[in-house]
Amino acid sequence: MRVLITGGAGFLGVRLARRLLAMASLSLAGGPPDASIQLLLTDLSPPPADLQADPRVQFVGGELNALLGSSALPLTGCAAVMHLAAAVSGECEADLDLGLRSNVDATLALLQAARHAGQAPLFVYASSVAVFGGMPGQPLPTVVEDDSLPTPQGSYGIQKFIGEQLVADFSRRGLVRGRNVRLMTVAVRPGRPNAAASSFLSGMVREPLAGQRAVVPVPPETPVALASPGRTVDGLLCALQTSDSQWGPRTALNLPALATTVGEIAAALARLAGPAATALLDWQRDERIAAIVGGWPSRFDAARARGLGLLPDDSVDALLQAYGRDHPEAVTLPLESRP
Repeated sequence: MRVLITGGAGFLGVRLARRLLAMASLSLAGGPPDASIQLLLTDLSPPPADLQADPRVQFVGGELNALLGSSALPLTGCAAVMHLAAAVSGECEADLDLGLRSNVDATLALLQAARHAGQAPLFVYASSVAVFGGMPGQPLPTVVEDDSLPTPQGSYGIQKFIGEQLVADFSRRGLVRGRNVRLMTVAVRPGRPNAAASSFLSGMVREPLAGQRAVVPVPPETPVALASPGRTVDGLLCALQTSDSQWGPRTALNLPALATTVGEIAAALARLAGPAATALLDWQRDERIAAIVGGWPSRFDAARARGLGLLPDDSVDALLQAYGRDHPEAVTLPLESRP
């Protein structure tokens, strides 16, 4: 069984690829188990060495639109497409054309390639919590439910919602078997910060634990919805394996979220790493980032996801502890429970 992962060298793409390769077999959309899992990864840069060395992995490097336009990324034989590649929120707000090219044009081109491959592959699309937002005369609901109306208030959210609708329409026509999955803010991400408006939510943990300063551009009371990398990949794998009857309607699935605040993240950092860690936080408000992040919802009732066995993370402390376990080389301050 061949599975394409766009953004396959990125943080989530690598985790997803490793999880798939570790599985004894894959039951695509509830079908019969298939032990012959093969991955086709595409991204701007190569994946880690372990994936490159695995004979079950093929990597095709380059910009997605260019690859699809030149037929360098054939989808023939792909039973499933996991579309994770995207320009992130801060980039899209700063550069409209980049966002349209990366998030709208590339998604449509990938759907067209899947269509013309002729086998209606399962198409899992990674959307975002950013499809929700409040506006004058139509504020966000206190709790976002499965049938809450998306009202994106930024270019990234609008582009992601366009992608959802494209996937739904191609699925309605039987050209793909679409599964739209709305991801929460994933924390804690390792490595260098990216251009996402929410990047600081990982940085305010990652940098202090490495003995480095981190800027927090929003007030402590800012509410946020978080999910660990592991729970996020659980949601993507659920979309890949769940039968059509269990999955339900073509509307997007909201993944479960841990509702918290930026101040609670700082408090958890203090509990686990002590005052030396929180002393490295520089609270410097950035109105642009505060406006973007402050417009996203933080509380969800993900009944549909819960019915599929998907649950939110237990606590912010658990998120931080998981990061320390997964990336001990990046932590210089000891992580331990403190009163």
